[in-house]
Amino acid sequence: MVVLVVAIAIVAGLVTVVKGVLSSDTSTASSPPAVTATTTPVLPQGSVAVLPSDPAATATTVLDASTTITPTSDPSTVPTAADPARVLLVGDSEAGGLSPFLSKVLDTTGVVALTTDYKVSSGFVRPDFFDWPAHLQQSVPVSNPDIVIAVFGGNDGQSFLAGDAAAGAAANKAVDSAEWRAEYAKRIGSVMDFLTAGGRTLVWVGVPNAEKDSLTAALTVQNEVVKSEIAKRPKVVFVDSWHTFTGIDGGFAPLILDPRDGQFKPVRSDTDGFHLNTTGEEILAYLVGGAVFADLKARGAAI
Repeated sequence: MVVLVVAIAIVAGLVTVVKGVLSSDTSTASSPPAVTATTTPVLPQGSVAVLPSDPAATATTVLDASTTITPTSDPSTVPTAADPARVLLVGDSEAGGLSPFLSKVLDTTGVVALTTDYKVSSGFVRPDFFDWPAHLQQSVPVSNPDIVIAVFGGNDGQSFLAGDAAAGAAANKAVDSAEWRAEYAKRIGSVMDFLTAGGRTLVWVGVPNAEKDSLTAALTVQNEVVKSEIAKRPKVVFVDSWHTFTGIDGGFAPLILDPRDGQFKPVRSDTDGFHLNTTGEEILAYLVGGAVFADLKARGAAI
């Protein structure tokens, strides 16, 4: 009970900030857009996607912001219904889960066009399975987003392969090793720099913890590295899922306060203790939407 009371105080402070940006009623929003997803191996939800080793694995692509070949976002352009802000949601299965709920939130503005591009079981540690930097280098110039929302991490709690030439000293090292941290920081840092180039806004959604201690341990390392890289890049907006979906003692919290009505509700999937259920996705969409609303207002949108 003590934990719940303190948690209410913490979440209430977050709710105050977000409510100043978002209306709590998103039930009248239009239907969500179709999402794009490539067929992938089906893995247990919430598990780390430790895929079979591939001796032919190639090095991850290192992104350079200068490689953008189409006109980038113009922050001075005011989003309107006729010329909406282009929002791109990218990531793993959590991005796919968030998409329809985020669409409902953003549809209320009337000045956003949302596109979702996700790949189940993907991340930045296994480019042999799916090379996100290479994919983004090709897809971002085409979609030319004004705002990018990135949701990654649930599948990165594993060692870099020896076949990944770019991993260098980090290959086969434990997730909590200095070498792993340095290599992971380099990879996500280069992606952050690429996605913020040319005036784009980047909203990075951090990972939540998990019910399983082993997965939480890996996620803790990733969260620390991500926050460290974001601290170097003040223009990146961070949505702290860990804080939102965690108890006051830092432990797993199956119930949290819903900022829309002030009631405690279950927010995690019954099957894996990591992914969010419908209510959890709605709450995350509410918070991510708040970051997008703030950026739209900064661009002069009448919302």
